[in-house]
Amino acid sequence: MSIQDLMAQSMSMAQNKGFMGGYLEALSLVERLHRLLLDVIKDEFERVGLLEISAVQAMLLFNIGDNEVTAGELKSRGYYRGSNVSYNLKKLVEMGYMHHQRCEIDRRSVSVKLADQGRQLRSVVTELFEHHADGLQSRGVLGHEGLEAITSSLKRVERYWTDQIRYIY
Repeated sequence: MSIQDLMAQSMSMAQNKGFMGGYLEALSLVERLHRLLLDVIKDEFERVGLLEISAVQAMLLFNIGDNEVTAGELKSRGYYRGSNVSYNLKKLVEMGYMHHQRCEIDRRSVSVKLADQGRQLRSVVTELFEHHADGLQSRGVLGHEGLEAITSSLKRVERYWTDQIRYIY
């Protein structure tokens, strides 16, 4: 192997390590942002006196919105995993935030939709997110173009990871 080949290989390895470091930093940031979002929601709920509901349950209500869905649909949309969905839906029904009924076609399946109390809680989360969006723009933290770039990049990573799960290389 020539010196030029060794130098090229060495530069390639350095670039890969640099990319790998950046990739790991991005993964860590996504994870921290998710946890921080849940903390921000929890903090808002404590501020307005909503102490019985968790941030994860609030996000469930927010993501369901005006739809009538099953736990399986929430899982297939990629929002939630496993029994966590069923447990939280059951708790939300028990607390009066959701209505549930057996599906007529498949009696094993239960569909849920927001009760009035759930819609009120969803509006608290919506207002919080609207406040954040306004603050990010007005303080120059993030503009429309930057948000589009972040979203586009994250969608490409999501598509890549989904392909890895489906096709395993």
